[in-house]
Amino acid sequence: MKLNLVKARTGAHWVKRGIQTFVKQPLAMAGLFFMFMALMSLISMIPVLGLPLAMMLIPATTLGLMSATREAEQGKFPMPLILLSAFRADPRSSRAMLTLGLIYAGGFLLAMSAAYLVDGGGFASLYLGGSSPSPELLQSAEFQTAMWVFIGLHLPLSLMVWHAPALVFWHGLSPAKSLFFSLIACLRNFWAFALFGVLWLLVMVLAVLLITTLASLLGSPELAATLMFPALALVASMFFTSLYFTFYDCFSATPDSQH
Repeated sequence: MKLNLVKARTGAHWVKRGIQTFVKQPLAMAGLFFMFMALMSLISMIPVLGLPLAMMLIPATTLGLMSATREAEQGKFPMPLILLSAFRADPRSSRAMLTLGLIYAGGFLLAMSAAYLVDGGGFASLYLGGSSPSPELLQSAEFQTAMWVFIGLHLPLSLMVWHAPALVFWHGLSPAKSLFFSLIACLRNFWAFALFGVLWLLVMVLAVLLITTLASLLGSPELAATLMFPALALVASMFFTSLYFTFYDCFSATPDSQH
């Protein structure tokens, strides 16, 4: 396994490859993303343990989506079971993926708990879908502080987990090493990832502007409300499709082991 340093413009290449691969298999990639979201939602509904269990599955299901991207790029139609790739390999890989899940879930809950202590749960309730935003809530100093506390704690966790599932699954690294090298890869290729994030943000804003403009031209505000969620979900599925290419270029070109 070799860590590669890439140029800043590679971030745009990742976005382009993600969109192109999604277009190759739009039904499969969108369907898998919706299955992923539905699975997370259903598990989250379990009393008390739902949220931690859903967070535990994030690394494994992200690996499943990356595996689907690899198949789609090769012209294959990824089947639903590919989402469970992490648990269909050898027991060592499955245990390592569960360990990553425990680490991610623990870190997420720690970040959310810290935000809860700041504003009494306003940000946490909104983030987890338990309340609707109000102008007063969004403008309150406590809410904004809680938001930045969560971001400050969750961002490094996200960078550590970004490549970790793929490093565990395709390169056989231990959970600890995969988290370390994932963080280093993101930091060493900071400008590529910064451009990657900015471009996806612009894609999302463009999608919102197109929908609101179309609804305004047709004189139908209800149309915007109807189209907004599926449009943003498609953008999100394209984003997840692009994750594989960030891993592919940051590490050795061909995974050492095949699953």
